[in-house]
Amino acid sequence: MEFKDYYQMLGVDKTADADAIKKAYRKLARKYHPDVSKEADAEVRMKEVNEAYAVLGDVEKRAAYDQLGGRYQDGQEFQPPPGWDNGFEFSGGDFSAADLGEYSDFFANLFGQAGRGRHRQGWAESRRGEDHHAKIVIELRDAYAGATRTITLRGARPDAQGRMTMQEHSLNVQIPKGIREGQQIRLSGQGSPGFGGGPAGDLYLEVHFQADARYRVDGRDVYETLPVTPWEAALGASIEAPTPSGKVQVKIPAHSQTGRKLRLKGRGIPGEPAGDLYLLLEVVLPPADTDKARQLYEMMAQELPFNPRQSMGA
Repeated sequence: MEFKDYYQMLGVDKTADADAIKKAYRKLARKYHPDVSKEADAEVRMKEVNEAYAVLGDVEKRAAYDQLGGRYQDGQEFQPPPGWDNGFEFSGGDFSAADLGEYSDFFANLFGQAGRGRHRQGWAESRRGEDHHAKIVIELRDAYAGATRTITLRGARPDAQGRMTMQEHSLNVQIPKGIREGQQIRLSGQGSPGFGGGPAGDLYLEVHFQADARYRVDGRDVYETLPVTPWEAALGASIEAPTPSGKVQVKIPAHSQTGRKLRLKGRGIPGEPAGDLYLLLEVVLPPADTDKARQLYEMMAQELPFNPRQSMGA
């Protein structure tokens, strides 16, 4: 997938204000509209211009795009980095498949997911405000016990003159016990204000877990890497293992190897039923960084003849 420089497509500077962007769009739309243009590539260029304006003409999408786009050039091979849009609040609902068909893969990957589109509603005397959507990142342990967290989002809000600008605002959010990654928390009335006395829209927060090298989550099941010593793995032992729900006593079977999986039933993310916690053993060798340690390793080499590559014919 190639990165799209929307500023270059509209022929405007990255510091251009909303009026300059709208003016540039209208000028190009008149030039490339298929009904009137004599340019050979009018239809293709018109689609590019429409796509660029769909982003730069929307204060929310432009802010997210600007945060992402400073590190890339037009046509450069591109893959959205994980969590690139965390903390941004977007208005509207989903794009339909027909809507996305008018735009590039680049646009669809960035803004074609839930809550990244903006559906136009007809004007009426009374109209409900638009729903807003945002991603939030929580710690895995919050899903085990539930928590109250303060989050800060960037979203479009009217200023004193009624112009839409990106502003930060903070919310206290109740994280329910047992929530899974990808689920949404609905905050009633926290979306756009209604019109003509209509109710405000809602804010939907899509939950993601903070990256942690110790854990991998699959639905409600949790996989945790548990380091053990060579003697604990070889002889067996009862050890204390830290888990997202607290410390637990775990029995390590004798003759264990790296990769062995121990299942703790019901110790995954709570629910009906609760998930399981799988401990993946990782045998960790102590460093040979002292004379005593080196002597012990040399003694093992002499007293415990062992070739782990024997099965490979070596």
